[in-house]
Amino acid sequence: MKEIDDSKAPLLDHLIELRRRLLYCIGALIVAFFVCYYFAEDIFAVLVRPLLQAGQTKLIYTQIFEAFFVKVKVAFFAATMVSFPVIANQLWQFVAPGLYRKEKRALLPFLLATPVLFGIGAAMAYFIAVPMALHFLLSFQGNIGGVHQEALPAIGNYLSFIMQFLFGFGIAFLLPVLLMLLERAGIVTRQQLKSVRRYAIVAAFAIAAVLTPPDVGSQLLLAIPLCILYELALIGIWFTERGRSREAAATVDADVVAGE
Repeated sequence: MKEIDDSKAPLLDHLIELRRRLLYCIGALIVAFFVCYYFAEDIFAVLVRPLLQAGQTKLIYTQIFEAFFVKVKVAFFAATMVSFPVIANQLWQFVAPGLYRKEKRALLPFLLATPVLFGIGAAMAYFIAVPMALHFLLSFQGNIGGVHQEALPAIGNYLSFIMQFLFGFGIAFLLPVLLMLLERAGIVTRQQLKSVRRYAIVAAFAIAAVLTPPDVGSQLLLAIPLCILYELALIGIWFTERGRSREAAATVDADVVAGE
């Protein structure tokens, strides 16, 4: 019990501490929102670049408030990304005092890996998946039966489209973190995950079919990394199992030596 941080605060003090951490998180989000709102047009210019590279130079809005709400959504989207380090730090500061030192060492790498993996997934969506999807979807323009068909995407629809890609790929790339946390909590084992590998592959393609347009290229761009990440999670769990086994063996040896 000495490994647990000393804390005898009653429930009310914990609730007060939780409120204080939440206020810090909300404050960081609000400050980031106003800063990002000021730069919302520049941020949206970055988000719209794949559309320009696909040859589409026009966005429309059909509702009088649509452009304003898009600017607000862009600011909130960017503010969430900017304020995430503060939010994660406040969460860690609230949870850490109640953890064993071993649990802290085990949980901290997952917390640090979360934004990295999310960023890798979002970057893959932005630089590879979104351009491929746009080229496919915009290829339907032209003359059809003597009628000229032209794409006029609405600004709100495009924002929803690219945010779906960024968040979908970003969250999908958190699969190793989720699986390793589940194994660490004792909910699943590596053998169980290995036994359901074929179902995981089917689930990966099903998720890709839902989160991406109906072209095969975009679906493969998400499904294949998901399968690879699943295998990487199994490898990571194998390494953590070996580490725990070595620690357990070292503890037994120390107890034996102490007994002698």
